[in-house]
Amino acid sequence: MSKEVSFRMERPDLMHEGDQVNLIESKLVTLSGTMYYYTVEHALAMSDNIPAAERLTSLQATIKSVEYKNSVYTVIALCE
Repeated sequence: MSKEVSFRMERPDLMHEGDQVNLIESKLVTLSGTMYYYTVEHALAMSDNIPAAERLTSLQATIKSVEYKNSVYTVIALCE
């Protein structure tokens, strides 16, 4: 089952629809509990914080779409 995760990309044309990417998982301990965030290798884009209950099971993903809106590139990835 695939899960959609959104990433923020700062510069254009770093990733395209259909690209296969690897993710790096980082752990963040906050007052709200343990959160995880993911970075597309090699620092191409970063996700929002994701609660521990929604942690990804795989660190490989396929880019579903790249959208540009209000000066922000949003990358939607399907994580396996």
